[in-house]
Formats: sequence, structure tokens, C-alpha cells
Amino acid sequence: MEWAKTNGYIVFTHDLDFGSLLAATGADTPSVIQVRTQDILPNRIEQLVISALNQFKSLLESGALITVDQAQSRVRILPIRRG
Repeated sequence: MEWAKTNGYIVFTHDLDFGSLLAATGADTPSVIQVRTQDILPNRIEQLVISALNQFKSLLESGALITVDQAQSRVRILPIRRG
């Protein structure tokens, strides 16, 4: 996470722990895209991911947690506020 933040990268993952880290630390970067599907083969998720990248481009540049699944993509602006 620190390397991605320092170098301006987005973390792409299937692991839910990255979203938990953002929530626990209150970090405002790096952005994270987490894929929540059972079938994570590239040819199965490529359109979902490309669509989310296009839809949330400006939010990813400023700090966001994007969750992508077969039904929809959701966004949370960073830092994640506990409420």
C-alpha cells in the first residue's frame, strides 16, 4: 500500500483486506479496485474492470475504493469515514 501511495499507483486486488486497511487507517490514498467475483480469469472480468475504470476515473485519481462485481460497481470516496 505504501509503495502504491508513494508512486501514484492504484491497487488492484481480489483480497478484501485492502479495503479494510483503508477503513482502519483513514488513508486517503492509494485508490483500490477490489474484484468481488468467483471467476477472476482476465477474460471474464475485463469488461467489468474497464467499465469501472472509465466510470470512476476522476475519483480513482483523487482517492477511492471501487468494488466491482457482476451486478454493479460501487464507490467509496477516501478517506472512509466511520459513522
